[in-house]
Amino acid sequence: MKLPDSLRDRLKIPLGHLIPEDQANKSTIQKHLPKNSYLITVGDRTTEKMIDFGLIPSLQIIDNQEKRVRRKPATNDNTYTELVCNNPAAEITPQSIDAIKKAFVSKTPVRLTVTGEEDLLVIPVCIHAPENSLVLYGQPNEGLVIVKITPEIRNKTQRLLDLME
Repeated sequence: MKLPDSLRDRLKIPLGHLIPEDQANKSTIQKHLPKNSYLITVGDRTTEKMIDFGLIPSLQIIDNQEKRVRRKPATNDNTYTELVCNNPAAEITPQSIDAIKKAFVSKTPVRLTVTGEEDLLVIPVCIHAPENSLVLYGQPNEGLVIVKITPEIRNKTQRLLDLME
């Protein structure tokens, strides 16, 4: 499914609570993380930041790029289940949706490495994430977005997915 130009502006609106970049520190982020949450990060910088804070995401979705520039993946001492998928820029592929679904039934932590671009995968993640999940992703040049998975968020993201071509 391809992202139509008509949806681009809607996707610039954060799906959840935006923490401004200058306030996105460990203590501020932890205030938004209920105990025993299933933590999901989408994006290399977001994933790296959480690992640096000692907050190991259950699911990490990365593409080894930041703002289209190649970078090394975040590392930690944890071993994780590795999954890969292809997902071109401005698209959501059936393969990436299947990989996300597989991640949610795999031994955590899971790292899904995307060949292409992971940005839009926030949408299927919000649709398929387990109850008690929080999705964290970066809002370019603004900060960190934290999305609590609720029926409303599932419906909103499903409507976005349905509008893709």
